[in-house]
Amino acid sequence: MFTGIVSELGTVTRILRLDGFTKLTVEAPDTVRGITIGDSVALNGVCLTAIGVEDEAFSVEVVDESLSRSALGALVVGDRVNLERPMLSNGRFDGHIVQGHVDGVGRVVAVTHEGEAVRHRIEMPGDLSRYVVEKGSITVDGTSLTITAVSRVETEDAWFEFVVIPHTLAATVLGTSEIGTAVNLEVDVIAKYVERMIGSAR
Repeated sequence: MFTGIVSELGTVTRILRLDGFTKLTVEAPDTVRGITIGDSVALNGVCLTAIGVEDEAFSVEVVDESLSRSALGALVVGDRVNLERPMLSNGRFDGHIVQGHVDGVGRVVAVTHEGEAVRHRIEMPGDLSRYVVEKGSITVDGTSLTITAVSRVETEDAWFEFVVIPHTLAATVLGTSEIGTAVNLEVDVIAKYVERMIGSAR
């Protein structure tokens, strides 16, 4: 499990496309410390398994299924990526419950500067809008964020907004977001469990 608190910005150094999966190598000196083959790591919000570890880089394999359900397939060499190691059982819970399971791909449709902070509007798949509420949590490219505004449920052009402080802009890929950027979205899993339980009780 993750919490959506990005620990390091890594850099994609190699992309090898193979039959049925893609191998990514990411330079990330801080993340590599203590990581071993088989460990989990969230890359732009997608939970992956380290299959190789070098001095300052690690490699993961991403199956085509994951590429089709996320924005990882658009990565190119040189791109920066958000990284987070799983939460320790005795660790501090700073964000919210994040599984690393992408629910859909959104797209940045507006970036507005408000002093040194930046407001983002993200277009999202309409079937996700029922899980998104004002002042609730959402994960965008692995970053835990607080929703400041949201469209009506299941509208054709569903969207939500959040405002990012300067620290988060510098510490995550959100600082380089621009109109048209595709982002990985994970909604609050508690909302999905509640919906399932209410539906089963009917």
